Amino acid sequence: MARELAEAGVPSLVIDKESFIGGMCHSRRDEETGVDMHVFGPHIFNTNSEKAWEYVQRFDRFYPWVNRVKASNHKGVFSFPINLHTINQLFDKTLTPAEARRLIEDQRDKSITNPRNAEEKLLSMVGREIYEVFFKGYTIKQWGVSPAEMPADILKRIPVRFNYDDNYYNSRYQGLPMSGYSQWLTNMLNHPLISVQLSSAYEHSMRDEFEYVFYAGPLDAYFNYAEGDLSYRTVRFEVTRGVFEQQGCACVNHSDLSVPYTRSHEHNYFSPWETHEKSVLVREFSSECSRGEPEFYPKRMARDMEVFRRYMPLVEQEEKLSFIGRLGCYRYLDMQQCVLMSLDYAGRWLSWYKNGKKDYLPKMPCEF
Repeated sequence: MARELAEAGVPSLVIDKESFIGGMCHSRRDEETGVDMHVFGPHIFNTNSEKAWEYVQRFDRFYPWVNRVKASNHKGVFSFPINLHTINQLFDKTLTPAEARRLIEDQRDKSITNPRNAEEKLLSMVGREIYEVFFKGYTIKQWGVSPAEMPADILKRIPVRFNYDDNYYNSRYQGLPMSGYSQWLTNMLNHPLISVQLSSAYEHSMRDEFEYVFYAGPLDAYFNYAEGDLSYRTVRFEVTRGVFEQQGCACVNHSDLSVPYTRSHEHNYFSPWETHEKSVLVREFSSECSRGEPEFYPKRMARDMEVFRRYMPLVEQEEKLSFIGRLGCYRYLDMQQCVLMSLDYAGRWLSWYKNGKKDYLPKMPCEF
């Protein structure tokens, strides 16, 4: 937003309560190993949008990089998302694509025609074996509730590939900034009309100092929780360092409940153009988020959406302020969505601003 406004001649001040820019995209060099770490978990930029791909590469070269995730559980270590290799390994078969389709058709619970929750939807799509091995335990650890307690519509589709494609994403463009995410963002903010102020928490008194505010913090916190708390999941990271590679790939999902962490990441693999003598392995532990803890994932359960709707009249009453980003909009947004939404919203805001603020401007860049 700041970059687009600056290029249109509108100056801005970017503040952040942290001592670094970029929020959860923050990266830094590990002092002991020299490895460039994605401090708050891995971020692999992926998109089908040529516009988004071209935009991000204005500020650094993105190295083409394919995320090949493994799933580890009591049955073994599998290729993930589910593909022909996964199916053959799990069921101890050597199936063709057509045979694998028939197997999954036989596995799925066809008696469930109107799933009432996420568990029933998964059972109706892939069957109990795949559900139990790959999804049940991981979901409970990640979200703190059973899939049976989650709404069915939280799952749009479960990717099952009947070939040996183990690319985690279906996106046309995938890559990582070669200078690291923090340097990429620093380059983006390098403009004479952009000022940056770190270690500065937002306060309501700041509104009077500026013509307009774009707020990317938690929506409920902004209103002092007047309509109740929105629930989030937070993540704790456990870092280990070693002389040798520790897991042999970038990302592993741990789907058994007996393993307390959800994912492990070996950060050396996120910069294959570099060579390091030591390795950095990070394990993720997901838990319910309390006030004051970093909010990673909006839960958006039925109860949360009721609370969210109660905030909407307050949002609409705000003058000269918009809510943006994952926390401001209380919505899971990945990087390419943030880029495209910001480009679109900056254009809408500039049109509104230059037209004398006469037109209606949505208070959020995304629809609900």
